[in-house]
Amino acid sequence: MFKELDPLLLSQLRLAIMSYLMVVREADFNALREQTGATAGNLSAQISKLQEAGYIEVEKTYRNNYPLTLCRLTEHGVQAFEAFYKDLKTYFGQ
Repeated sequence: MFKELDPLLLSQLRLAIMSYLMVVREADFNALREQTGATAGNLSAQISKLQEAGYIEVEKTYRNNYPLTLCRLTEHGVQAFEAFYKDLKTYFGQ
């Protein structure tokens, strides 16, 4: 029997954000935009959804007088991603 997958991570862009952050643990907004190929508006909306779920933390700061948005995985986000990956593997059999 297939396990129910986390609907928050079924979005291609949210899954891409989480996958990238699983590797680097922290990335700025521009790096995420480059890695995902998303528009700034769509990326911002999906980051907000992940933040509301507690999967990532968002820190807004400045670097050289320019706004900087940093995103980092939370422990809850790591656990959710690992559970999603484990559940997804059940779809491919033993």
